Amino acid sequence: MARPDLRHEANAEGAWYVDERCIDCGTCRDLAPVTFVSLGSQSVVASQPVDPQREQGAWLAAQACPTQSIGTFDHRPRPGRLYPWLLVDGVYDLGFTSPDSFGASAYLAARPEGGLMVDSPRFTAGLVRAVEELGGVAHVLLTHRDDVADAGRWAEHFGARVWVHEHDRSAAPFATDLVRGLEPVDVLPGVRCIPVPGHTRGSVVWALGAVAFTGDSLAWSHGQGDLTAFKGACWHSWPAQLASLERLAAACRPEWVLPGHGARCHLPASELHERLVALVDRERAAA
Repeated sequence: MARPDLRHEANAEGAWYVDERCIDCGTCRDLAPVTFVSLGSQSVVASQPVDPQREQGAWLAAQACPTQSIGTFDHRPRPGRLYPWLLVDGVYDLGFTSPDSFGASAYLAARPEGGLMVDSPRFTAGLVRAVEELGGVAHVLLTHRDDVADAGRWAEHFGARVWVHEHDRSAAPFATDLVRGLEPVDVLPGVRCIPVPGHTRGSVVWALGAVAFTGDSLAWSHGQGDLTAFKGACWHSWPAQLASLERLAAACRPEWVLPGHGARCHLPASELHERLVALVDRERAAA
């Protein structure tokens, strides 16, 4: 839980605060961009929640925070366990992000034949019970090496298969199934894996119907009001990432972008496609 004795002095006056253990992962800012801002070294409360919707966003951020650095001075009643948080058609945000993945979001797509966990939240007893109630996990789909976190524990608990691209396998030596090469491949009914080397050599996007789980390869930026990619956090190759995003535009037409880092978005498939193509063109022109 948050530490009031470590409250950062830059927090706005009021009940909500962020303590100094914050690692500035950005999760709170993506979930509640009006409430939280970055100082460059950590997040703080910029504006106290003034209505139920913003209060709910603050609670979502608090329960997702990897360092549990968000809280209230007045110890107001928590709204109960918010995660898994339904986003669309059986797809849930799992919250409870891990410091081992620098606060990256993880997701669950509940399916009758067994759920699909995309990347990994913290392995906690309460979240395990909630996932069991949703049908468990048959497959863990890893987008890249940075967001493995507790994937091995989740897979062991549920007896799940684990998928990762061969070039990022060293981060998940327990993986049971490897994706190879650059071509999109349908690994399960309705599940397409699209290799997108760039952020890491083994980065992939998992496409499930209208939803694209993009890891750290593509996200929405609240500040720009548009799709973005993280040039400053591209560990393998920026030119390769732009080429990958171009192939991604040709390989699927999602309506939802659900990233590990960065904000998520929901737009008509045609608009998302146009914005993705424009992003690649814009970044190439700036190179």
